[in-house]
Amino acid sequence: MSIGILIADDQALVRRGFRMILEIEPDLEVVGEAVDGADAVAKTRMLRPDIVLMDVRMPRVDGIEATQRIVADPATGGVRVLMLTTFDMDGYVYDALQAGASGFLLKDVVPEFLVSGIRSVYAGESLLAPSVTRRLISAFLEHAPVEASGDEALTARERETLLLLAQGLTNAEIAQRLFVSETTVKTHVGRVLAKLELRDRVQAVIYAYEHGLAGR
Repeated sequence: MSIGILIADDQALVRRGFRMILEIEPDLEVVGEAVDGADAVAKTRMLRPDIVLMDVRMPRVDGIEATQRIVADPATGGVRVLMLTTFDMDGYVYDALQAGASGFLLKDVVPEFLVSGIRSVYAGESLLAPSVTRRLISAFLEHAPVEASGDEALTARERETLLLLAQGLTNAEIAQRLFVSETTVKTHVGRVLAKLELRDRVQAVIYAYEHGLAGR
């Protein structure tokens, strides 16, 4: 089964470039293109892609607002959004992740990392570009008030899993840290998300920072 992708960018050459990279992969299919955020929302509803490659800066409706609309819509809430931009800035990263994006990459990413990133996000992993690290989120939240944590419902192992998620570790890396199988880690992650009512791993990272569970 191929992974359906919608490319949302106001520059035709950028869309064409991404399409050329993605369509040579046998498991990836570009199902459509959008020229701005409003178009991306409409095309997502119509085409139901698995992944939307979303530019941050676009006319009419920007990528962050478009992501919020897509995630909030029950009809498209299961679609994962991977943000793409030329701007490596704290606010963009935080706003994009808060909006519900599952990943954040810079447009100068090498094709191999873009392709592997799409597959990772499709598989449920979160994704941040190497230059867009957890320190950006931590720095952005440095002056934000810490909210009361609702993690009392978590078991000790689930809380440990949450803290490792906040460090940006993959399931495989968490499994190595906890000396358990990846299947067990997936179970723990699923329970953490369900108990805290979080959409995905990226939201778990933000939750940990906002509630003072991850070191600043």
